[in-house]
Amino acid sequence: MPAQEWVTEQFEQNRGRLRGVAFRMLGSLSEADDAVQEAWLRLSRSDADRIENMGGWLTTVVSRVCLDMLRSRKLRREESIEVQPSAPAAAAVSDPEREAVMADSVGVALLVVLDRLGPAERLAFVLHDLFGVAFDEIAGILGRTEMATRQLASRARRRVQGAPAEASGDTGQRRDLVRRLLTALRAGDVPGMVAVLDPDFVLRVDEASMQPGGQREVHGAEVWARQAVVFARGARFVETVLVDGVPGMLLAPHGRLMRALRFTFTEDRIAAMEVIGDPAHLRELELAVME
Repeated sequence: MPAQEWVTEQFEQNRGRLRGVAFRMLGSLSEADDAVQEAWLRLSRSDADRIENMGGWLTTVVSRVCLDMLRSRKLRREESIEVQPSAPAAAAVSDPEREAVMADSVGVALLVVLDRLGPAERLAFVLHDLFGVAFDEIAGILGRTEMATRQLASRARRRVQGAPAEASGDTGQRRDLVRRLLTALRAGDVPGMVAVLDPDFVLRVDEASMQPGGQREVHGAEVWARQAVVFARGARFVETVLVDGVPGMLLAPHGRLMRALRFTFTEDRIAAMEVIGDPAHLRELELAVME
């Protein structure tokens, strides 16, 4: 086989993994494709005969490209007060359907939480916890010691997983209530929603989340459930998450955070829901993936 054909074949065999790494690092399919393309360009300019581990070499290159992109993105955010801190400063979505499929496969909650990590933390967590790359290899990419890299991954892991704020005995029941509510919401199932809500349920909406002609407060489980049916289609972008340590939800089309839903509970029902859309408030929330 000619050398160039062999190099191309090796790259194509690794393309899926490289895209997976880049998408989790960047949260943007267009940027992930750019990072993978850059890896191909660097490979085509390299002496492939001297590369002993092609998969490892390509993963390292893509990771370094993504790290540079994340650092550049962070600088842009710090320099521009107009960029909403709650949303990734990524390129515009060029293929919404493809982006949605990719985000769903990864989990929009994970993408949102990953976006809150620093570039080095994100790289350490993604490579080690999600792709099984050894810490000594990650340390070489970051230019840090192996011990420092382990600490970065550990810190990122704690932020991704979070910690329940309420007593452990309540956690499972409350998570189940939130999951049941989301299932019913996606199905447009009014009785299913009412079944997990307190009869005196209250919805409170902040100004940033208000719809034209909408209400700041809605009282009554059945009243809200009947109104919520119209949002059933959009609920595909809603996912369960820990909000300040308590089971809640977020709305994040393609992994870009728009709303957080924070709940309060009675002993066995959901008593109230707060819809948060203000960017400054969203930035202050502690969000973590809900297992």
